[in-house]
Amino acid sequence: MDLKELYRDVILDHNKRPRNFGKLEPSDAQADGHNPLCGDRLTVFLKMDGNRVEDIRFEGKGCAISTASASLMTEAIKGKDKSQIGGMFDKVHSLLTKQDAIADSSLGKLAALSGVREYPARVKCASLCWHTLNAALDKGGATVSTE
Repeated sequence: MDLKELYRDVILDHNKRPRNFGKLEPSDAQADGHNPLCGDRLTVFLKMDGNRVEDIRFEGKGCAISTASASLMTEAIKGKDKSQIGGMFDKVHSLLTKQDAIADSSLGKLAALSGVREYPARVKCASLCWHTLNAALDKGGATVSTE
């Protein structure tokens, strides 16, 4: 299976059946994200155990890429601590924005997001959840915008 097929299949699967979708109550932190360009909106909820994400959920409405990216992200970061999440954010950001970035095996299914960079207008759709996660981890509470 080539990367384009993997990208399409993973995005479609996670858009149709998003993992960790819905409110998390009680939550220790949450943040809202908005992409005014295409109207994607989401809220990320975190349950923390010290510096480690014990549980994460999200809700909102967005395009297939936005929803799939949030679903993939929640699966990937559950159980990770803030420094591990920071490293993952950097790798995913490179994957989305640098043409020569290569997905390393530590990203797992997140590697499928490399297909997004073929559609530059959609990079903000895929990265919105990650910026919103960072805001929740910082417990800032302000709405994150991709603009």
